[in-house]
Parts: sequence; C-alpha cells; structure tokens
Amino acid sequence: MNSDSDSSNSNSNSNSNSNSNKISVSIIGTGNMARTLGARALAGGNAVEVMGRDRARSAALAEALGGGATAGEWGAVPAGDIVVVALLADAVVPAVAHYGDALAGKVLVDISNPFNPTADGLAHDGVTSIAQRAAEAAPAGARVVKGFNTVFRHVLEDGRPDIFIAGDDARAKAEVEAFVTSLGMRPLDVGGLGMAHWLEGAGVLTMGLARHGVGGWDFSLGVTELPGT
Repeated sequence: MNSDSDSSNSNSNSNSNSNSNKISVSIIGTGNMARTLGARALAGGNAVEVMGRDRARSAALAEALGGGATAGEWGAVPAGDIVVVALLADAVVPAVAHYGDALAGKVLVDISNPFNPTADGLAHDGVTSIAQRAAEAAPAGARVVKGFNTVFRHVLEDGRPDIFIAGDDARAKAEVEAFVTSLGMRPLDVGGLGMAHWLEGAGVLTMGLARHGVGGWDFSLGVTELPGT
C-alpha cells in the first residue's frame, strides 16, 4: 500500500535463507511497491525478476536492486514460481489476461487496493475483489492469493508487519507464507479467496485510521495473541 509517491531505496535489512530455501519470485510492475518488495525479497535470500511494460525501466530497477535481480520481458513466462502483481488495481486484471497461459502453474499474489477517488471506500460494487477477478482471468493451473495490501510501503520497507493472506489453494498459500516468512514478517491466513474482499476493505480501514484514529502513517494492522488462561 502506497502512502506516498516517492521512490524508495533498496532495503538493507538482512534475513538471508540458505540456498536450498531460496524462493524464486517474479514481480510484475516497476513502481514503489515493486521496488520495496524486490529489495525485501533479495534481503531474504530469494531470487528476483522484475517485469514491466517498459523494458528499460525494468532493467534499471533490477540494476538498482542488485543482488542478482534480473529483468524479464513483459508478457513472457515469468521465471519465478511466485508472481507478485505489483500494479494499481485497475491494471491487475488486464495484465493477468495479457500474460494468459504464461502464468499457468504460477502462484499469483495480488497486492492491490481498489480505492475510490477519496480512498474512503472501494471502487467496485458487490462482494467481490480484484483478486477474485484476477482468478477468473488467469489460466487453468494458476492460483491466486491476496496479500500485502494492508501495509503501507514504508512500513513494508523497514518493519516486520503481519501480512494477511487469502486464497483457495492451500499449497499456494503455503508457498506465499514461506515467502512472507523469508522477509522477516508473519503471515496470517484469513481464509479462502472470498475473504480478499474483506482484506480490500481492511485497506480502506487502514487509510481511515491513518487519517483519523492514528493520525499518521507509521503503523500497520496486526494481531496480538493473548496468553492462555
């Protein structure tokens, strides 16, 4: 979730995995969230590919990230087993449709928030979500997980927030949970992909808290477990 439009530098936090646990991640997008997730993924010991419409911009981001990050071709088969779609909400479904069969067998992670123009509600009507629409557009064998949408970019860059995820495929969620853990964060499964609608609502809630109850952007939603009695 972006709270500003400034570019961010690569994260220097280190939480490296052994090579045997390295996760291969492709990121569709070259904006702030793509940069931040790419940096955190590399710091976690993972392999990162960046894919954007502008090949030169993708190459520049991969070079800035360092750590062996590569630039892929827009629309080609992603190198990563996990494909993070780091695009604005309106661009997610068209991108998934454009990639088509290139995404077969991949785990797709939708991180978008479909805010209305004032970010105090959702842009779409009905109990649906961008993740569910992406799943409808995705090829057979692709599995969609919602995640990362309740965390502001700078908190994701520097913090260790809880990451809520939703999806229908247990194996896909396990892969995303392993990826989140490699970033030094805690994954929390909220249920099936139908819960993605409510995670998008939680994104709206986060914006409301930032503007009112918290009065700032330096926080994230999370779960505090109480000791048993």
